[in-house]
Amino acid sequence: MNSVEIRRFVDTDWPGLWDVWHETVAAGESYDNDPDSTEADAWAHWLLAPPFEIWVAVEDGEVLGTYKVGPNKGKLGAHVANASFMVSTRARGRGLGRTLGEHCLDRARELGYTAMQFNAVVSTNTVAVRLWRSLGFIIVGTIPDGFQSTKHGLVDFHIMHRYL
Repeated sequence: MNSVEIRRFVDTDWPGLWDVWHETVAAGESYDNDPDSTEADAWAHWLLAPPFEIWVAVEDGEVLGTYKVGPNKGKLGAHVANASFMVSTRARGRGLGRTLGEHCLDRARELGYTAMQFNAVVSTNTVAVRLWRSLGFIIVGTIPDGFQSTKHGLVDFHIMHRYL
């Protein structure tokens, strides 16, 4: 992934980010958004949720992945970060998820967060679960049948955490 640039989102990245969003959400396997979400829904969910920072992974002008990072909860829980990630199928298996994850952890530290929590990692998304464990996250709780997978039916959500 040496030729991939990770940088802050700019408005001209939107068409590529929308492609990644649509592909990921429409699959119905890792995000609880409506698989039929519109582009306006995606814009509102990914970009209009301040105070999150939006980052993109770009190679040869093509957006291949994205993440957003910000506080997990309000004022008294704002010292714990939350993040969401999406990687295009065009870039899977190339280490981009790890690169984005490591970048995000570094950025969360720079922003002063003391920990990071993921509220809903789908248990059947074994690639994500394995990645987050390898980056030091532990499963602190599981929501039984919390997700309606389009392929597997009802499956668990994991809550994952790590100190920074």
